[in-house]
Amino acid sequence: MGKETIVVRDSPGFATSRLGVALGLEAMRMLEEGVASAADIDRAMELGYGHPMGPLRLTDLVGLDVRLAIAEHLSRELGGERFRPPDILRRMVAEGKLGKKTGEGFYRWE
Repeated sequence: MGKETIVVRDSPGFATSRLGVALGLEAMRMLEEGVASAADIDRAMELGYGHPMGPLRLTDLVGLDVRLAIAEHLSRELGGERFRPPDILRRMVAEGKLGKKTGEGFYRWE
């Protein structure tokens, strides 16, 4: 099948999903703080780390509502501030900006 396995102990969130959500939430906080634009934050991850797309574009594809639900679940299960959803995510979901499926999220989709 061409797959490689990893070993992780039973814990909330899959290893890749948990890391991806943490990265996405921090990207949202950076955007919220005015550190850089969504496009520049995403481009930084593409150029600096070789990611095929940045965390905000990926969030638009996954769905902001889905990311919010995952963050809330991980926040409840793991406690602390690591997975606390940023205000920008809560606001955008409340406004119906769910990403590609609604035509607008961190980007406009046609």
